[in-house]
Amino acid sequence: MQNPKLCKKLIEMILSDTIGKITYISVQHSIKTYEQAKSVRFDVLVQAESGKFYDVEMQVSNERNIPKRMRFYQAAIDISFLDKGNSYNNLNDSFIIFICLFDAIGKNRPVYTFENICIQDKGLSLQDGVKKVIINAEAFENTENKELKEFLTYLKTGKAKSEFTRGIEKMIQTVKQSEQARQEYRLMSTFEMDARDKGAYDNKRETAKLMKLKNFDIALITEITGLPESEIEKL
Repeated sequence: MQNPKLCKKLIEMILSDTIGKITYISVQHSIKTYEQAKSVRFDVLVQAESGKFYDVEMQVSNERNIPKRMRFYQAAIDISFLDKGNSYNNLNDSFIIFICLFDAIGKNRPVYTFENICIQDKGLSLQDGVKKVIINAEAFENTENKELKEFLTYLKTGKAKSEFTRGIEKMIQTVKQSEQARQEYRLMSTFEMDARDKGAYDNKRETAKLMKLKNFDIALITEITGLPESEIEKL
């Protein structure tokens, strides 16, 4: 979700609405309002050019606390981003989105959207600028929106059938491959590391050969060894 294009696509797909240009993305963004308060770590916190905030959370296991967590996360955003002395009317609209691999509400709906409405008149909204959305990947077969259905199917089965999910899968594999390469590189012997630090050309070539045999991306090999892509391709 650090990729603005994928992040924007996902949010717009879930909300069935456009959000405009993304101006800020923070992954694992932490907020602590005061010393004794429980801190919040957002999976993905996004702000659009309009000023609206989008908190996107991924939930794998059902801890049966989603509604109260959403309430707390919303409060943390409001407290943290309204400066002292500002009017309450300056509060930015915000959307709290939980993508769950389970049915948090229990009604077998793929999407649950909540906002504050008047109990006496269900057609009357409080218009406080807050929406909370819970996605239930278990109900992927019941999803009418084709793109969302393909995304939820991907979450549950791992099968990337759409351009969007294939884009996500490609990013995931790149991250995995990159991390694997770095872990293996850190495990090299002290001699090999010292040799590389001294710019030993032969050692760089051997390292590149090994990584190429393991099908690592050429760009990643270049980044780690410092060798040009043209040379690596000839190995």
